[in-house]
Amino acid sequence: MTVLVVTNDFPPRQGGIETFVRSLCDELPADRLVVLAARMPGDTQYDAELPFPVVRDRTTMLLPTARVTRSAIDVMRRHNADRVLFGAAAPLGLMGPALRKAGAKRIVAMTHGHETWWAGVPGPRQALRRIGDAADTVTTVSTWCEQQIAKALSEKATIRRLTPGVDTTRFYPGCGGEQVRKGLGLEGVPVVACVSRLVARKGQDTLIRAWPRVLAEVPNAVLLLVGGGPQREQLTRLAETMGVAHAVRFTGAVPWAEIPPYVDAADVFAMPCRTRRFGLEPEALGIVTLEAAATGKPVLVGDSGGAPDTVRHGETGYLVDPYNPVAVAVRLVSLLTDPARARAMGAAGRDWVADEWTWQQSGVTLRDLLDV
Repeated sequence: MTVLVVTNDFPPRQGGIETFVRSLCDELPADRLVVLAARMPGDTQYDAELPFPVVRDRTTMLLPTARVTRSAIDVMRRHNADRVLFGAAAPLGLMGPALRKAGAKRIVAMTHGHETWWAGVPGPRQALRRIGDAADTVTTVSTWCEQQIAKALSEKATIRRLTPGVDTTRFYPGCGGEQVRKGLGLEGVPVVACVSRLVARKGQDTLIRAWPRVLAEVPNAVLLLVGGGPQREQLTRLAETMGVAHAVRFTGAVPWAEIPPYVDAADVFAMPCRTRRFGLEPEALGIVTLEAAATGKPVLVGDSGGAPDTVRHGETGYLVDPYNPVAVAVRLVSLLTDPARARAMGAAGRDWVADEWTWQQSGVTLRDLLDV
């Protein structure tokens, strides 16, 4: 038996879904795996170092067209693949019936976050229903995503939870934070870090609006915003307007491989993510929050979509109203001014992630779903 992974979300492009799909590949037998992916800059060099073959389509975006479907069937036949994993159910899962006819014995369609709006819009909703009917299993990353997507699926569809894992050998207390602090001149300074792309959904502006109240209680505290993105200029102007520009540090984009030390550099991790665009743009899960917990940091996360699954409120951190800077500031101050409690929450988070959020557990689930 060989597994064909069909996906647009694969390295060398960086992102949460790309990391998810790539890490799941490591949980499958390399000699029984082939990936069909979109073309992107740097893919030839990246693919050459992998222990399994990757077939790159001639386009930069796979769509369930007749040509791409024929290409997927051709890859199936050349590699004797009889299991199919769609890295993202919508829209690639629409190829399911054709791949089934071509010999696929098991089909698993992964959902992440964008499928939740498919579930609520006529047209896409019917397409998602067809995807569910064609697959043996549709997977979801969080409780909230499952609730939303289930509304669009028929009674014959099967839903299972398949979450990303956390590599606790990369994210652990002391994984390089001291060096980052030294390099940024933050030694001995209370640091709250948000590690994420600078986009409106992640709520970095809420942190900046909360910062005057934080500084009133913790005068030397620094807000460290790690990542690049389209909101950089707006956030910079907001920090100036709020009078906290001196206490907000922007690192710019950081390569994925170098992220753990930046998380480790924080005393508190905060990402007050929020749902936007009338509910069509939620936070599906937020694996970076779990990575921060694995690094032994107390976490503060916004109540959006599936984000509540990444924190045990009052035990590993706090769930907050992402539209309320005052409430965010109160929680941040409570953690910064009570280091013992913050450390206890961080330790509890580390234990929780190590017990329940490993890639090994995700791999067991995936192999069961594919019957590998």
